[in-house]
Amino acid sequence: MRYTVVFAPFTDRHFVRTFAKKYKNAWEKTQKALAVEFTFVDSLFEKSIAETMSVSADNDTRICKTEFKILGTEVSRHASGNRCIIAVLSRTAVVHVLLVYSKGDIGGPNETAGWKAVVKDNYPEYRNLL
Repeated sequence: MRYTVVFAPFTDRHFVRTFAKKYKNAWEKTQKALAVEFTFVDSLFEKSIAETMSVSADNDTRICKTEFKILGTEVSRHASGNRCIIAVLSRTAVVHVLLVYSKGDIGGPNETAGWKAVVKDNYPEYRNLL
């Protein structure tokens, strides 16, 4: 199934700016590649690139964590520490990109607790899923 991909405004205003400054043109290409990957998000689960973190009671919405690499770099997806948190809405075939971050962007000793707090604080529609 093909999904429509939407980068949430919060994502663009926050961590994406760091990637854009640091990687310049490589970030633009990477963001376009992420949009293409998320269009076919189901295939990411087959390759173990994405992991479902929680699912709504009606099985329509999944919050997932994915890994990515910056195009043009030699660092692998996993070693890069770059992650996306996405909401996959099956019924409407939409993927909302909620966060794009590097492990160092999320404060605290626990990465998962950190990104969950950011999502809960900035996306009330997904608060109850986490």
